[in-house]
Amino acid sequence: MRYLCSDAGKLALAEVARYRLTGPTLVADIDSARTHFADRAAVLVETVLLRRRAEAKFADPSGWLFTDDALQQATAAPVAEHRARRLTGATVHDATCSIGTELVALRNRADVVVGSDIDPVRLAMARHNLGPGGPDVLLCRADALRPVTADAVVVVDPARRSGSRRRFDPRAYVPPLDHLLEVLRARDHVVKCAPGVDFAVIGRLGFEGEVEVTSLAGSVREACLWSRGLADPQVRRRATMLDTAEQVTDAEPDDCPVAAAGRWIVDPDGAVVRAGLVRHYAARHGLWQLDPDIAYLSGDRLPEGVRGFEVLEQVPFGERHLRQALSARDVGAVEILVRGVDVDPDVLRPRLRLRGSTHLSVVVTRLGSGAASRATAFICRPSR
Repeated sequence: MRYLCSDAGKLALAEVARYRLTGPTLVADIDSARTHFADRAAVLVETVLLRRRAEAKFADPSGWLFTDDALQQATAAPVAEHRARRLTGATVHDATCSIGTELVALRNRADVVVGSDIDPVRLAMARHNLGPGGPDVLLCRADALRPVTADAVVVVDPARRSGSRRRFDPRAYVPPLDHLLEVLRARDHVVKCAPGVDFAVIGRLGFEGEVEVTSLAGSVREACLWSRGLADPQVRRRATMLDTAEQVTDAEPDDCPVAAAGRWIVDPDGAVVRAGLVRHYAARHGLWQLDPDIAYLSGDRLPEGVRGFEVLEQVPFGERHLRQALSARDVGAVEILVRGVDVDPDVLRPRLRLRGSTHLSVVVTRLGSGAASRATAFICRPSR
């Protein structure tokens, strides 16, 4: 790492960054790097490739240092910035600071910022990644299960991977979530979890605060646990959609009817679905459910900034019915959305054998329950 931070290392990284390092030139590019930089070629190539991957999470990672595992777990900058806004003015201790993603966001919002990690290499990377403004963040090596601060809000992002495999049981996180919650029980704390974490398991571990599910760029990124001292006492679940700057909570009304499709079908943001707030979202926007157990919503107008599907036709779902209806509309390309029906869009699409020139969407879902249950397809025009 000392070499990468040196003037010679920076020049070498700039040179390797000119290589494509993809497709047919990959082998030749690596050979060229070995010719020019000998045994340092591997770390130079790895650093350049990690920085390119990091562009999906950070606006400008060109000067950052990463490990592969640290980059996989690193919080995307907009998500970290959102969390930091909720901690504006606080004294915050990031007890698993890793390469410093959260610290960069926190130092612009919090009053005092402390970062610690058990891994000395990641700690050194965090110091580098904080850049010239880094001295205003206090860094030290420490175990997250033995916090070195007394009154700060503790932020923890436990590891949820073992190599390429995900850990789904929060008790298998590193450090384990049950141990973390016990250690932090008397402290204000924020714990980042996998988006698919089982809320019932969290409850059995004794967590009583708010679970915030956050999405960005159409993808659910995380479920974050906010202790009671940091949360609205009326809120236990929150969906935050950074793309539209909208939040929905379980403290809002959920009086949402069930009715036949109107002009539009809306597939709610994944954060809303994952947080169990579909009815709350529907009530806010004057929408209704197509089925009480399915997340698709409908209405006569679209919520602002939300992509929807204008209903053109409703047909019983079946390959023959659907193929005929789409062919009659000269459809050649189709987007397929599915809920509640065992259909793989990638398998169904080629079986429809479409040859037209129009692009439409098909929403396939189950309506009704028991003997009255039926699979239905809505042929739609997407709003965008």
